[in-house]
Amino acid sequence: MPKREEVLKRYGIRGSPTTGLIAGTIAFFAGFAAVALFGITVHTVAPLLHLNIIEVGWLVAIPLVTGALLRIPFGALVDNVGGRRIILTQLIIAIIGMIGLILTLHAILTHSIGSSILGYALLMLFGAVAGTGISTFASGIAYVSYWFPQRRQGYALGAYAGFGNAAPGIFTAILPYALAGLGLIGAYTAWAVFLVIMTAVFTIIGYDAYYFQLVKRVGHNEAERLAKELGEELIPSGSAIRSLSESARIWRTWLLVIMYFISFGGFEALTEWLPTYWTNYLSLGIAMAGFMTGVVYSLITALMRVPGGWFSDKWSGERVAIISYIILVIGSIIMMLSHNFALSTVGTIVMAIGMGIANAAVFKLVPKYVPEAVGGATGWVGGLGSAGGLLIPPAMATFVAIYGHVGYALGFMIYTVFGSLSIIFAIILYWHEHKHK
Repeated sequence: MPKREEVLKRYGIRGSPTTGLIAGTIAFFAGFAAVALFGITVHTVAPLLHLNIIEVGWLVAIPLVTGALLRIPFGALVDNVGGRRIILTQLIIAIIGMIGLILTLHAILTHSIGSSILGYALLMLFGAVAGTGISTFASGIAYVSYWFPQRRQGYALGAYAGFGNAAPGIFTAILPYALAGLGLIGAYTAWAVFLVIMTAVFTIIGYDAYYFQLVKRVGHNEAERLAKELGEELIPSGSAIRSLSESARIWRTWLLVIMYFISFGGFEALTEWLPTYWTNYLSLGIAMAGFMTGVVYSLITALMRVPGGWFSDKWSGERVAIISYIILVIGSIIMMLSHNFALSTVGTIVMAIGMGIANAAVFKLVPKYVPEAVGGATGWVGGLGSAGGLLIPPAMATFVAIYGHVGYALGFMIYTVFGSLSIIFAIILYWHEHKHK
């Protein structure tokens, strides 16, 4: 019996890189689906609660508050205890939030809540709790990273994030039809059931990488030696605080945070904001707005991460990042100039291509630059970077409040500015890489 098989059998090691990738993707796909819910259903709830455009902007952003901020501790904790327990905890919290949302929506629709302020506060509260599912991104990135060697990081993380990010696109596209067929409560209940089922699937097939399984049996030093024999290249620091502090001391981490703020945080923001843009700026129906957001934008963005990861493996994450952010800026300028459906469609697709590839390129660079603290770096980049999803929708709503109808187009200036800044940062990383070869 080969030595590898002997080690696996002797220590009862379960799982493989392939099953790890599948399990992590399933968990992220299920958890991330929450981001699509408020963007569509807010149009049903907002009139009942008499919400203005700023309040709508904050409501669609609220799942991203916890979805972003909780990525920092949860991502770092993977270095300490492995991803399995962390991801399960996040999904269970998301289920609790979904139950709270269902009960709150039922109370609003049946007028059991007499105060619109109370209804709004409860939606914000349970939306934040449900948004914990979105934070599975960071823990999942670290979870998958430990399963794969550096040369396959682009492929693995591109596939993980690409298919996982497809959730908002798919759900945004089908949600209008679910609302028509099942009603608001039925649609939310169906998603909650889906989340429970996917959590059960992850429980069955999701195992931590070799080191985390071995360290429970033989201690750190021996676990590290055996894990490396089995092909695991990344070994965690073993402490969440240490992982966060080590990654925070590396200046490149902070360039990646800003780059991710506009590519992935911006992706989350537009998944929530575009239904409002399409319906209010270009007067599309809710079903068509869902299709344009879910399929034409969100799904394309998500799936572009898959080839984006392959491009990053082949031509380096730095080069791919430079090109992808240039594409993003071009798309944002088109959106700023657009006042009709055709031009907005072109701009949306261009932005989707650039953002999807950029997201893959950034996370190709995370384990490359911070191999000793992947969980911590993932937490910073995924958490603070995702804050774009929290801050951008209210900022775009502010453009509308200040400039009126044209503000829907002018708001895309945010993507032009931060996209240009990201091009500069990607060039700095490219220069740094070649200087130290």
